[in-house]
Amino acid sequence: IIGVGMTKFGKHPDKTIKDLAREATWKAIKDANVDAKDIGVIYCGNAVDGLLSGQEDVRGQVVMREAGLAGKPIINTPNACASSSTAFREAWLAIASGLYDIALAVGFEKLYVDDTAKTTHALATCTDVALEGNMGVFFPGMYAMEAKRYMLETGCTREQIAKVCVKNHKNGCLNPHAQIQKEVTVEEVLASRMIADPITLYMCSPIGDGGAAAILCAERIAKRYRSDPIHIAGSGMASGVFLEIDIDREKPNSTELAAKEAFEMSGIGPEDVNVAEIHNAFSPAELTFFEEIGFCKKGEAPRFAEEGRTDLGGSIPINTSGGLESKGHPVGATGLGMISEIVWQLRGEAGKRQVKSPKVGLVHNGGGIIGGDNAVMCVHILKR
Repeated sequence: IIGVGMTKFGKHPDKTIKDLAREATWKAIKDANVDAKDIGVIYCGNAVDGLLSGQEDVRGQVVMREAGLAGKPIINTPNACASSSTAFREAWLAIASGLYDIALAVGFEKLYVDDTAKTTHALATCTDVALEGNMGVFFPGMYAMEAKRYMLETGCTREQIAKVCVKNHKNGCLNPHAQIQKEVTVEEVLASRMIADPITLYMCSPIGDGGAAAILCAERIAKRYRSDPIHIAGSGMASGVFLEIDIDREKPNSTELAAKEAFEMSGIGPEDVNVAEIHNAFSPAELTFFEEIGFCKKGEAPRFAEEGRTDLGGSIPINTSGGLESKGHPVGATGLGMISEIVWQLRGEAGKRQVKSPKVGLVHNGGGIIGGDNAVMCVHILKR
C-alpha cells in the first residue's frame, strides 16, 4: 500500500457519490505520489446506491469518469458492508497475478437521503430478503440476539458493553474524519433510546456518507513512490456458515475462517498484532469478534475492555479510529476507511490517537447477515 485517502464520514447532503469517490481517490493518488495514468486497474466498492439513487450496474464507471480515470479496466464489487474490503482484496490479487503493477481500490456510499425508512429498506437487502430482511429480521435485532446469547453464556454485563462504546467515542473525538466527535459516559449510553435490547442508540453506527481509497503496487516498485510502504502480509475471506443449522456452534464461523486464512498466510499470530480495526456496527459485536479473531479466549473480552487493554494505551488497541459507532459506517466505504486508519497507524501518522510504534495491524470487516452469520467476512493483516 503506497497511498490511502478518505473523506470525512458524515451527512453530506450537498455531495454525490461522484464527489465522495473523487475526493477519496485523489487523496490516495496524491498520498502515493503516483501518476494517475500509471494506474492499471480500478476496483470500486459500493453496496446500495442502486436502490437509493437508481444508479445500478456501472457505478464504478460513472464515478471514475468524474474522477478523470475513464478508459481503465473498472470492476464493481458490491458486497454489502464489505464492498470496499472486497475491492481491496481484488486489487491485491490483480497485482499478485502479475497482470498489473499499480491498482486503485475505492469505496463510496451515500446513505443519508433524509429518509431513514428508504435507507433501512436498502440495507435490508444485505440479508436473505425472503426469510429475513423483508420479514423484519434486521441488523439491530440480529446483533441483539447474538449479544443476548453472549451475555447468557459469559456473564457479560450491559455496563461492560457500554464501556466499549465509551472507549470508541473517546477515540472518535481524536479523529478528524469521524462522523460523531462527542464523548459519552456509561450512564449516557445505557440511558439512550433502546433500539433492540440490549442495544441502545449510542451503541449503533450512524447513517452517513463517505468515500475511502487505497493505491496498491507491486513490492518491487514500491520504493519508487515512498520510503515507507505498508505490506499486505495476509488476506482472508469467507462467507457465512449459517449458524441457524449449527445451534451449538461446533463449526467455525466466517470471522474465524477468514482470520485463520489471514494468519496462516502471513505467518503472524493474534499475539503479534499491535493495533486492529474491528467491524463493530453495534458495540457488543466488538467483544464477540475480538474473541473470534483470537485475541483472547471466549468470555475474556469484557475483562480486556474493563482493564483498558483495548484502549489507545493498552496492549491491543482496538478501533483507534472511533469504530463504526463514532467514525461512522457508510457501508461501501467502511472497509477502506478501516484500512486507511491502520496504514496511518503503522506509518505513525495518526496524530493524537497514535499507538506507540505499531508494526502489525489487522482489519476485520464484514458484510450482510444470513442465517445468523455475516454473509461475507474479510480479514487483512498489514505490516511495516
